Amino acid sequence: MRPFLPIILLIAGAAQAQDVEDPLSIEAGHDLYMVFCQSCHGPEARGDGPFAEMLKRAPPDLTRLSEQNGGSFPIASATRQIDGRDPLPGHGGDMPVFGPVFDTDFGTLSTQSGQPVLTSQSITDLIHWLETIQVTG
Repeated sequence: MRPFLPIILLIAGAAQAQDVEDPLSIEAGHDLYMVFCQSCHGPEARGDGPFAEMLKRAPPDLTRLSEQNGGSFPIASATRQIDGRDPLPGHGGDMPVFGPVFDTDFGTLSTQSGQPVLTSQSITDLIHWLETIQVTG
């Protein structure tokens, strides 16, 4: 077990480092949102993008995800919806519809209970940004 201790500590440290809201990750998430999401969800993420009325279902107001989840941002479910593990009927197919754009290096998120959520770095960045735009009340 002792020879593996440095490796275990390195992995744990890397996972913990992902929990820190990196301003570059948040900025990258905003940039991704503006390129790939705002046409449906709107520039302010309120579900009022120019393509919203063409969808089967109205896009949700992404600024109220925490409010709709008892005050906690739903990291795991939001990640699953974006990366396609929990498909949304309104998107007409598997998410993401952007293919390789979101299939980049792996990133790690942690739920409020500390459970790790593995996804791509692009989706990690997008989730970090979405967390920063949550409104209350």
